[in-house]
Amino acid sequence: MLSWISILLLGFLLGMRHATDADHVVAVTTIVSEECSVRRASGIGALWGIGHSITILLVGGAIVAFRLTIPPRLGLALEFSVALMLIALGVMTLARRRVGSARSMTRPVAVGVVHGLAGSAFVALVVLAAVPETWLALVYLALFAVGTIAGMAAITAAIAVPSALSAQRFVGVQRYVQIASGVASLAFGLILAHQGVAQGLFAAVPNWTPR
Repeated sequence: MLSWISILLLGFLLGMRHATDADHVVAVTTIVSEECSVRRASGIGALWGIGHSITILLVGGAIVAFRLTIPPRLGLALEFSVALMLIALGVMTLARRRVGSARSMTRPVAVGVVHGLAGSAFVALVVLAAVPETWLALVYLALFAVGTIAGMAAITAAIAVPSALSAQRFVGVQRYVQIASGVASLAFGLILAHQGVAQGLFAAVPNWTPR
């Protein structure tokens, strides 16, 4: 019983840590960079986590339950889709177009879904290696998803704090935050896209390692 509890607690904690992955933080920052409300920013983070968890549970759950394997080219294509999404978010932010808000549920959920597709294989393989029992692995995935939602809600709330504090005194600060997040998203997306091509996404024999 204690070992099960430890495994499930680990799943929740690793889910929270998973929310801090660089590409996750960069993508969400472009969405919350325009928010001056910590509460709304936290809501956006939770929506991203829900979208991410949907695909982690569906795709990762299928991999765990049926011991599926992801073809290398498909894995690279999913990661490449994250790169394209980051590039689009960066361009939209730099062009001063709103890329999401607490009132628009679709955008953060969609971004989370794409990230979840790219990361499901790695998460599922880690779970399979650590938790051989299928039912326990599925519960682990569920708690991992809950941890990811909680972690991203906390991160986006923290990101919004400087904007909330400076909104009244320094009107231009928020725009600088938007520019920085847009540049970071664009640069990170280009790096990921280059890595996908270098690993053979468009080659005859792709070389992909889930991560």
